[in-house]
Amino acid sequence: MSRLRLLQWPVVLWLTLVWCALWGSASPKILLSGALVGVAVCVVFPLPRLRADGVVRPWPLLVLLGRFLVDVVVASVRVSVTTLRPGHPRSAIVQVDLATSSDLVLTVVAELVSLVPGAVVIETRRSTHTLFLHVLDAPDPAAVEESRAAALAQEQRVLRAFARKEPAS
Repeated sequence: MSRLRLLQWPVVLWLTLVWCALWGSASPKILLSGALVGVAVCVVFPLPRLRADGVVRPWPLLVLLGRFLVDVVVASVRVSVTTLRPGHPRSAIVQVDLATSSDLVLTVVAELVSLVPGAVVIETRRSTHTLFLHVLDAPDPAAVEESRAAALAQEQRVLRAFARKEPAS
């Protein structure tokens, strides 16, 4: 099968939009060059097709987004207090073994966890679906478990928001 048949057109469209954003213009020349760059990237660096066998559940998606925004605000305040407090915060590396085997869920959870201040994903292991987090202020084992529980709760919200399709009976 030729590489052009394997093109993922949504990826080409996304890369074209990113190209236009980088150039700050949507002129025909920029659009055409962005599309060509997108096709070239997809042909030279082909990605495996993503299995999108889930459906978006609107209410759980709103819960996921709302909780994410609350987490960002609360964590921002905590990080501010931690940085202004005298002394050195005790950091920790936390291993989080995800329940799902989906690479897409692993990626979404890793991104959401990293976007919340105070924790960043420093390593992922695709083979075991494990995230390793660097947590800013974890002075005791209870704080480490709290960080692990927060990441696992985030995974559950992602799974509820993007549930798998039920097989046809």
